[in-house]
Amino acid sequence: MSKNKHPEWFECWFDSPYYHILYKNRDFSEAELFIDNLIQLLKPEKTNRFLDLGCGKGRHSIYLNKKGFDVTGIDLSEKSITSAKTSENETLHFYTHDMRKLFRTNYFDMVVNLFTSFGYFEQERDDQAVVNAACKALKPGGFFVLDFMNSKKAISNLAYQEEKIIDGIEFKISKTVEDNFIVKKIQFKDKGKAYQFEECVKALILNDFEKYFEANKLKIVHLRGNYKLEEFDEKSSERLIIIARKD
Repeated sequence: MSKNKHPEWFECWFDSPYYHILYKNRDFSEAELFIDNLIQLLKPEKTNRFLDLGCGKGRHSIYLNKKGFDVTGIDLSEKSITSAKTSENETLHFYTHDMRKLFRTNYFDMVVNLFTSFGYFEQERDDQAVVNAACKALKPGGFFVLDFMNSKKAISNLAYQEEKIIDGIEFKISKTVEDNFIVKKIQFKDKGKAYQFEECVKALILNDFEKYFEANKLKIVHLRGNYKLEEFDEKSSERLIIIARKD
């Protein structure tokens, strides 16, 4: 993985129309099941405010809002936020914002960071900055929900080469582990032009997150391993879902 890329890989890739083509078949029903189970577990009040960090086009935010909550979504991708803003209403708002930077203080009852929207940065201080900003945005007693891949299982089951044809575009995808990052290289041609993008996600494990959380006095109250919210198992779980409370 190349160091100090300008702009960062996520700024290029997440604002590309090809990102949304490649992932257009994501399972929205699975995302909604996760939200339903989360609400059942944590039982937020209807007056609670939610902040969705790294909201993309807002699929989780929009569904949370449909469930009756006041929701704010933030993302660095201007194009994703432009799309999300078409769904805004009095209790649903979206902003272009870097999740490493403070958004509001002691304002939200719940902050969520979903679908591995973390671990993008070269420097550990940037990962810590995300958790710091999330914690400061929470009211005392509020919850931070972080949904990440189970890195150990992801590495053991890494599909090193695959091809997908979507909307007539043949995506060639390779995955490697480099310097504790899972690096996905995406190559394709469209209208005679060749493209290459990367996704680089740090292979963080529970111990890493415990360190980030402890620095903010965030107390981990639940560990779950999938969107059914079954208990986390380091060897078998697909996800690492951490639910922490701000003291």
